[in-house]
This record gives sequence, structure tokens and C-alpha cells, in this order.
Amino acid sequence: MSKRSFSRRSSTAKKGGGKPKTNNPNAMMAQVQQMQAEMAAAQASLENEFLTVTAGGGAISIVISGHQRVQSIQIEPDLLQPSEVEMLQDMLTAAVNAAIEQSQAMSAQKMEGITGGLGGGLEDMLGGLGLG
Repeated sequence: MSKRSFSRRSSTAKKGGGKPKTNNPNAMMAQVQQMQAEMAAAQASLENEFLTVTAGGGAISIVISGHQRVQSIQIEPDLLQPSEVEMLQDMLTAAVNAAIEQSQAMSAQKMEGITGGLGGGLEDMLGGLGLG
């Protein structure tokens, strides 16, 4: 029988031939600081972004900021009848809740645009810091 030689992969080599990933704490910190700055800027801009939400077929209109601050409420004059008080209260409640929900969704979408790029990267960073 003849002897055959063969080469073994070293146990430190990574599958696919790529370099092992390095965890650079300075680069991670810079990335986190950049994300924090972007989030602060987005939060500040939300104060000046407004949504108009209607309820009751347009009988009530609410303008709300990205910070969930109601700027104005307009009510159709026909709803200001004493016999319509209960219906008006229900529509106002529904309109304010819808305005808040839409404002929160706008805010979340803006923040996701900033943090969404990290995805698993944040977990990788935390794992590299021994936190994941």
C-alpha cells in the first residue's frame, strides 16, 4: 500500500476562506455615537412634522405633531348640538387616539430608518463587548 499525503485545514481557518471578524471597540463606539446623533436629530425634526387626522367622516379634524402634541381640533358646527354631546365625545376620543397612533407610527418609522441598518449588527457589537 502506498502512503497518501493530504493537507488538513487549520482549525483557525474560517470556512469560506474569509478573514476572521475583528471586534474593534473604537469603531463600534463611533457607530453607536453616530446613531445617537442621528436619532437626536430625527427626534428634533419630529417636533415640526404634523399629521392631520379626521374622524366621523371629516366632522372632526385633529392636527398632531410627531411628538404626539395635539396642535388643533376642528369640529363641524352641526355636532355642537346638545343632543349630539355623547356622539361628539365618542368621535373626539376616536380621533385623538387615531392621531396619536399615526404620530407614533411616523416616529417609529423615522427611528427604524436609523436603527434598521444595524439589524444583527447591534447583536454582533454587543456580543463583541461581552454583552450579547
